Amino acid sequence: MIYIPIKLGCFGHIFQKAHAYVPANPLPPEQYSTYVSLIIGSALSIFLYPHILTGVLSANSAKVVRRSSVLLLAYTFLLALVALLGFVAVADGVPTSPVYGVNSALPGLFAKEFPGWFAGFSFAALAIGALAPAAIMSIAAANLFSRNIYREFIRRSCNEREEANTAKISSLIVKVGALAFILFFPKNLAINLQHVGNVWIIQTLPPVFFGLYANWFHRRALIIGLLVGLFVSTWMLVAQNLLSPLWSPVVSLSFMNVQIPLYAAVPSLVVNLLLCVGLTPVFRSFGVSNGQDYTVITEFKTHPARNPFF
Repeated sequence: MIYIPIKLGCFGHIFQKAHAYVPANPLPPEQYSTYVSLIIGSALSIFLYPHILTGVLSANSAKVVRRSSVLLLAYTFLLALVALLGFVAVADGVPTSPVYGVNSALPGLFAKEFPGWFAGFSFAALAIGALAPAAIMSIAAANLFSRNIYREFIRRSCNEREEANTAKISSLIVKVGALAFILFFPKNLAINLQHVGNVWIIQTLPPVFFGLYANWFHRRALIIGLLVGLFVSTWMLVAQNLLSPLWSPVVSLSFMNVQIPLYAAVPSLVVNLLLCVGLTPVFRSFGVSNGQDYTVITEFKTHPARNPFF
């Protein structure tokens, strides 16, 4: 971020060359709704993935959680700097690989501008940057299986050592499976499934957030909203021909003879929320059991009398 931009004439020159490279109107007006809905969907889903909570659950104190939250802002700023390297690669005329496309821009930039010995360090840093989140994801998947499936449904009498060993084996299986998927399946399918997972995980937002922070919603309404949201989102994604190389998670909805392209997660989440809100008073009026709530008042920062959801 310092050496290469200075070598190319600083960021003013880089942005001028990048501006000349892109078309005059890179985002036509008819795609504004697509772009905005993708931003909303990405922002809502990022904190719902189980691996995001792995670092929080492994913290040994509230002080560590607060410190990590502050450092997360710095990490996000660094991600923006990495994104700027795409402009640098464009200004430097780095060719993209016919196989990997724009994903090869950053390695190509390092190979072109750095001496061989330092480019090697840069490539190692790219590999570590890919392995770190992959390791956290595999650990989260293994913990979910060992704690919520193996211990709950397969072997209730397992001790902590057995649960830990099961998690280690599960983590290894996830890693090997992910590697085999990348090596033997079309690369576009991996990206497509990432979008599918993103659309699915957003449907857990109402039961997770409303179920934890509000006592007004009926749990059966939350479950029905979740299931219907999953069904609607899956139906919209499959209708787009999921296995096609040109598949997109964007669906076109017609409203008053106007076609509005939207990220599939957003309209399915709206259906989910409407069912959660609409079915709750219906179930309460018919006296449908809502189960037993084991939480107590002291676990909530806001007193129930001041919270309209209670």
